[in-house]
Amino acid sequence: MCTPERPFVLSIAGMDPSAGAGLLADVKTFEALNCYGLAVNTANTVQNDEIFKSCQWLPEALIFQQLEILLNRFQIEVVKIGIIEDLLILNKVIDELLIRNKNIRIIWDPVLKSSSGYALQDPQELQEHLDEVLEKVFLVTPNFQEITMFYREFSLEEKIDGIRVKTNLYLKGGHRTEAPGLDELFTTSGDYFSLEPGRKDCTEKHGSGCILSSALAAHLALDYSLREAAQKAKFYTEGILASNTTLLGYHHL
Repeated sequence: MCTPERPFVLSIAGMDPSAGAGLLADVKTFEALNCYGLAVNTANTVQNDEIFKSCQWLPEALIFQQLEILLNRFQIEVVKIGIIEDLLILNKVIDELLIRNKNIRIIWDPVLKSSSGYALQDPQELQEHLDEVLEKVFLVTPNFQEITMFYREFSLEEKIDGIRVKTNLYLKGGHRTEAPGLDELFTTSGDYFSLEPGRKDCTEKHGSGCILSSALAAHLALDYSLREAAQKAKFYTEGILASNTTLLGYHHL
């Protein structure tokens, strides 16, 4: 078992050629935050920072082959999961991670469609298997558009209550119409934390949601509490958003 000074953090996500989102953005985030980033590729996408053209899903067997060879070699305590073809495969991946390490903490960033509107999950399947996924993961990180696809018949308050009885919820506020940039953390223990925007020089970035969830994973791997990890992840993400005025941010502290 390989155990370097930095903790290993695993991203299970898609390949974005622009490196603004997906596993490339995740690994850059892990490395910038003093973790060693590992990655399992779930999809090859044809996109840049402005346009999403298509998504070619990798076969389930290949995903598990990648996962197996990493789990056999490295001690992994925290995993961030992004796009996967469907929730049935997602459930199998989560089960395999928990079989290998029952205490592993899994962050699910539910990327349900691209920013250009390309659908990445079937809405009906999401409703059928959502509870099973939420009950197994440590944290889920939807934005305001993504959470509307959870429990479609519920109000926002009912959605939040339905999620937090199963797992911790970090609700990203970049797409909210009121108080944009206000993030919220709801824990399974009933705690609530408001994460106010810390700076005013941020501009929109491709992949900011991926960066936020991977920064959370990195800080958890560094033994910060969930509340501390959430605050530090927001601070890191805002640094990316303020790093320049293009859609592709720079990873530096």
